[in-house]
Amino acid sequence: MSGNTVAPLDRQLHAAEARLSSGMSPASAMAAYMDWFVHFANSPGRQAEVAGNAARRWADFAGYLARAMTGQPADPVVAPLPQDHRFAAPDWQTMPFAAISQYFLMIEQLWREATSGVEGVAEHHEQMVGFGARQALDTLSPSNFPLTNPEILAEFRRSGGMSLVRGLQNLIEDSHHTLLGEPPVGAEEFRVGQEVAITPGKVIFRNRLIEVIQYAPTTATVQAEPVLIVPAWIMKYYILDLSPQNSMVRYLVENGHTVFMISWRNPTEEDRELGMDDYVTSGVLAALEAVRGIAGPQKVHAVGYCIGGTLLSIAAAALGRDGKDWIGSMTLFAAQTDFTEAGELTLFIDDSQVSFLEDMMWAKGYLDTKQMAGAFQMLRTNDLVWSQIVQGYLMGRRSPMSDLMAWNADATRMPFRMHSEYLRRLFLGNDLAEGRYRVGDTPVALTDIRVPLFVVGAERDHVAPWRSVYKVNLLTDTDVTFLLTSGGHNAGIISEPGHPHRHYRLATKAAHDPYVGPEEWQEEAPVHEGSWWPAWQGWLAERSGEQVAPPPMGRADRGLAPLCDAPGTYVHEK
Repeated sequence: MSGNTVAPLDRQLHAAEARLSSGMSPASAMAAYMDWFVHFANSPGRQAEVAGNAARRWADFAGYLARAMTGQPADPVVAPLPQDHRFAAPDWQTMPFAAISQYFLMIEQLWREATSGVEGVAEHHEQMVGFGARQALDTLSPSNFPLTNPEILAEFRRSGGMSLVRGLQNLIEDSHHTLLGEPPVGAEEFRVGQEVAITPGKVIFRNRLIEVIQYAPTTATVQAEPVLIVPAWIMKYYILDLSPQNSMVRYLVENGHTVFMISWRNPTEEDRELGMDDYVTSGVLAALEAVRGIAGPQKVHAVGYCIGGTLLSIAAAALGRDGKDWIGSMTLFAAQTDFTEAGELTLFIDDSQVSFLEDMMWAKGYLDTKQMAGAFQMLRTNDLVWSQIVQGYLMGRRSPMSDLMAWNADATRMPFRMHSEYLRRLFLGNDLAEGRYRVGDTPVALTDIRVPLFVVGAERDHVAPWRSVYKVNLLTDTDVTFLLTSGGHNAGIISEPGHPHRHYRLATKAAHDPYVGPEEWQEEAPVHEGSWWPAWQGWLAERSGEQVAPPPMGRADRGLAPLCDAPGTYVHEK
């Protein structure tokens, strides 16, 4: 952490600037822009190439417009990107809206060309400039304005203008909830402990950082080896225990597994000095000791989700280094162990940006929930911002709330020291993958993890891209079963049996098999329709021992008496 040498005046200034810039470092943005601008200005050949492409497209567009205006068949000049559905509705194929959308897509394509492929520009800066151009153009999209969006106009005519009245009511209602710091409209239908997170259990351990929940068995016998789940601390744990029909916890319990779950405390300013070492020792290792105190000396099937999986990997490597044979297998859901290709989040992570974030967190003692939510929304503004504005406020249609959406709005904070260390040691330094990450006084190596791994990546994951997750194959010397599921970072994991339109690929690489690259793996791995949960549960069962009577709910004689019913107290902290 860079913090001790920073002048307090500088910190105060940067923290004030952060409130105005939504946490984005002006220096980082300016460095990226100047890098691109100077190189582009000094590249007349590239300028001529871009200008030539622009002239050809303008000519194509003029021809398209002439044919369309005279009623002749007119093929589009520019096709939207595969993930762009803004102009997919039939109304957009009629004039003048077809011409408007084609003009906008052409401008977008020209800017993509102008901001990429400029020799000498640092890759990170090129990505930032392209991202900034995309954000600006997304704001100006004709789909965002009533007079240039035929869907808005059609709904206005159909409803006799009531669509805008309903939209105004939605805007007022949402603004009221935001100003009061209340959950979004509809989230009250998914109350923690009443509609979601209702799998029966007991909190059997609590410290300053975590509660450990033990779930009640529903079968006469259970697998001898328990399951411990380490969720991400960036959000509440109950994404894995949502409604009864899509609760992973309930699914495991009903299939004869004894399940334990870490519920992270929502840190406050008083927790500003909690660091990554605390999350390893007072988090994962403390939870493992509690599980062993209940279930006995059985090995534990450890499961980690997102950054919880990264933390679990660190803890497992430390246990392997120290010769502690506590873990029988390790499962990682959308969790990265190498951060060199960590996806679009790296747009917000460089030395300047991290220093700026540190100064902002220093003022509060933590990273605010709004900051993290804003960063994720910026990665997908069309889906998470503009489409919601168009549907909710301009067309008067409020999207129905779901349990996953309600959970997503129930965010947590992150302590100043921990988040700084996480960004610097993992994202910037890539210390875990390169053997520099220390637990205690000694570095850990992922090659010390000798248990079989089950690793899940998601095809459309913007947070932990599956090719980055796949790199665990390069960093470990053990059997790795890799599964690639449809969906994104959250919806790909919450893929219960019966969920429609799901598929996955699955293949195992033994410890001494030759490495296969991600593209080759994707081509060769067979595709299976449906949920991947049964395949994973079967994998766990194959690596478990005989069926035994369920362990007791808590062990008072070992200092693990039940403290309260699940979902506990930490999950309710705001």
